[in-house]
Amino acid sequence: MNNNISKELNFKNEKVLKYLPGSPERVKLENELSHIKSSFIDIPVIIGGKEIRTGNKGQCIIPHDNKKIIGEYHKAGKEEVEMAIREALKAKINWEKLHWESRVAIFLKAAELASGPWRAKLNAATMLSQSKTFKQAEIDSACELVDFMRYNAVCLHQIYSEQPISTKSVWNRMEYRPLEGFIFAVSPFNFTAIGSNLVGAPAITGNTVVWKPASNAVYSSYMIYKLFQEAGLPDGVINFIPGNPKDIGDTVMVNENLSGIHFTGSTKVFQSMWTTIGNNISNYKTFPRIVGETGGKNYVIVHDSANVEAVSRGLLEGAFEYQGQKCSAASRAYIARSLWPSIKENLLEKVNNVKVGSVEDFTNFMGAVIDKKSFDTVKEYIEFAQHSTEAEILFGGKCDDSVGYFVEPTVIVTNNPHFKTMEEEIFGPVLTVYIYDDEDYLDTLKLCNNTSKYGLTGSIYAKDRYAIAECEKELVHTAGNFYINDKPTGAIVGQQPFGGARLSGTNDKAGSKLNLIRWMSPRVIKENLS
Repeated sequence: MNNNISKELNFKNEKVLKYLPGSPERVKLENELSHIKSSFIDIPVIIGGKEIRTGNKGQCIIPHDNKKIIGEYHKAGKEEVEMAIREALKAKINWEKLHWESRVAIFLKAAELASGPWRAKLNAATMLSQSKTFKQAEIDSACELVDFMRYNAVCLHQIYSEQPISTKSVWNRMEYRPLEGFIFAVSPFNFTAIGSNLVGAPAITGNTVVWKPASNAVYSSYMIYKLFQEAGLPDGVINFIPGNPKDIGDTVMVNENLSGIHFTGSTKVFQSMWTTIGNNISNYKTFPRIVGETGGKNYVIVHDSANVEAVSRGLLEGAFEYQGQKCSAASRAYIARSLWPSIKENLLEKVNNVKVGSVEDFTNFMGAVIDKKSFDTVKEYIEFAQHSTEAEILFGGKCDDSVGYFVEPTVIVTNNPHFKTMEEEIFGPVLTVYIYDDEDYLDTLKLCNNTSKYGLTGSIYAKDRYAIAECEKELVHTAGNFYINDKPTGAIVGQQPFGGARLSGTNDKAGSKLNLIRWMSPRVIKENLS
């Protein structure tokens, strides 16, 4: 019997550790990095808790050491996908009946493990498989992952506590059911924590999940699955099916029991998925919920009243942390002409001090881009700018994939506000700057608004409050996360729920009640007492 009413859960963001030389966390992380590099794992498909080895394999390659393979993973085919769907539906029978506090307890346990004994393992896996520095990994696979698990529990309690008004003769209740069917989760390579939330948010609300991780982040995704397993997640609640997108998508997307998609990835892929759902809408048992966060072409507006040091630091970190492979990365900047000389000098001095190399060297600021395909794409954009009469490369531009997929932090200045690198998502360490005349500030805001099809993040640097207010007003639809005197990256769970609109996604705000409610189907119960 469970007849208690839980007190609201408390939440505090996980503390970011410093990893100073000789510190306990530094020693543990270095030991784990060494262990992973000297080991080799065989990652199976996992369906209903059972490990399946198909023999059709992919490789887990270290991006900054691209000859080093630290594991192989088995790819799911049509048969395994169909099996995963069956197991998800089977597991849902008991999972959705389990009292919500029991579900929450599993994810709080996972958070506690990730915060403590699993921290080094998760961070090391992320550093090696995704070429993240220790700082970026700590923020991602430790702190943000932990925050998602804990804050989702808090949000779930708040949602369940929201009840309709009753009267003297009528008692009204709201029941928050999970969706009917299964959820298809598709996670990206760039954030380990995103993968944990794409499966964790639907699961904590009582849904079961078929999970396809990004092929170049299977290693760290597998660690998440094992973390949930260690925390006591029942078999079949999450089914782990790495593989080729088409092989998996062609089977999942037409299944009549598909009830929702939780996606982070490219705009083009998300549009394709939406189209497939539309073409099959009469075949489903319910209208699938479609939740996605996609691309971005994020801007920085610099007013002539801005602080030069703050701008330069924000551009450096916003554009080049994690090699610019953040959906929120600063990719285009509009800078007032009167400030440009001093910002240029300050920024170039900072970029010149950036160290690029293996993330296993804790003094490096940047690692490698994720793979050969990404390397070639970023290189093409840089070469386009190099050969254009409308642009100048102020810094960087060198690319070398002989040891790892390394691209220098690259700063481009253009005299064309619609230059290719001002409009198209690059997903690499490339920042393009356009200089505007100070008196054209309002026109520049309109230009920024009309330039991009995306609407994820953006920021304004200014001391002038009227200028800030104008920017907020004019760019209201350009960013789901808007920053004042700060870089457009670094959203924290519970503080800045994340997501954008336009072609950047459905803006369902990961790390908030808004996202969790998407995985629920409320039922109102009215009881007449008269």
